[in-house]
Amino acid sequence: MNNTILDLLKEKMEKTIENLEKRFTSVRAGRANPNSLDPVMVKYYGVLTPLKQLATISVPEAKQMVIKPFDRSCLSDIEKAIFEADLGYTPNNDGESIRITIPPLTEERRMELVKQVKKIAEEAKVSVRNNRHETLEKIEADELPQDEAKALESKVQELVNTYNKKIEEKTKEKEQELMTV
Repeated sequence: MNNTILDLLKEKMEKTIENLEKRFTSVRAGRANPNSLDPVMVKYYGVLTPLKQLATISVPEAKQMVIKPFDRSCLSDIEKAIFEADLGYTPNNDGESIRITIPPLTEERRMELVKQVKKIAEEAKVSVRNNRHETLEKIEADELPQDEAKALESKVQELVNTYNKKIEEKTKEKEQELMTV
């Protein structure tokens, strides 16, 4: 019983770390990365649709992305959505596709991206704390003997500390990547 509680907590924590890594890939680091367009939602026939469902995104060069929509009638909507997403990109519409040239990151933009990374990391830590809280409630609800419950609570706290440390390490790695010119 006790191990299942810990295993369940560990599984939730791993999902939090996976989500953190996935969200970090959407923060660009000076190179063309199609994942940086993940947050772009296009208003397509009145419905907000992820850009990846409306077009293919390719990287012909290290500093350029090409977005080729399946339906050319939504080109201007895609262009508008990229502007509104405030990713620091300037899309160029040539009537067939949209080209995005990745500008070099300024020091100011790097600092904004670091803030964004820290915000994402803080959200991951909140998720870890919520998972800890839920687990501690389960332990309390199971009405285990006091010494067993205390031992389990300390193991839960050890797990939380471990995953918080992982979040910190991944955040530092991403900050380093962003600040490297």
